[in-house]
Amino acid sequence: MYTKILLPVVLNEECSWRKALPVAIDLCRTYGASLHILTVLPEVSMPMVGSFFPKDFSTKAHQALKEQLKKFVAEHVPEGIHVQRIVADGSPWETIIRISKDVDADLIVMAAHNKRNLVDYVLGPNSSHVVRHSHKSVMVVR
Repeated sequence: MYTKILLPVVLNEECSWRKALPVAIDLCRTYGASLHILTVLPEVSMPMVGSFFPKDFSTKAHQALKEQLKKFVAEHVPEGIHVQRIVADGSPWETIIRISKDVDADLIVMAAHNKRNLVDYVLGPNSSHVVRHSHKSVMVVR
């Protein structure tokens, strides 16, 4: 039923993957699907915002996220699951939809929000936008 599953995560926010990752792994095992784990580096390209960052910020941030994502996969994804690690820039919900098309995902698995802290306000609207705007199936895990 599924061959490619996309799992967006915020690496330093466990609530973005704690419940969703086991579901995605079970689905990968059940269907023999590959797992595509995405983390998004928010854009800082607006001149007013971007001027506060060093010119090489994006390059260094990408490299740091790639290393963190590699470590995350090694620690949390069991052997036998084919994984693609993806670091991308942009608006989180738009990037999730774009990457789901790029990898031709059958399913996007995302964590729900519960409005307990600031990251839930960020994740919540992103999950909601992905559900409304994606042409792919989306599973929101609570």
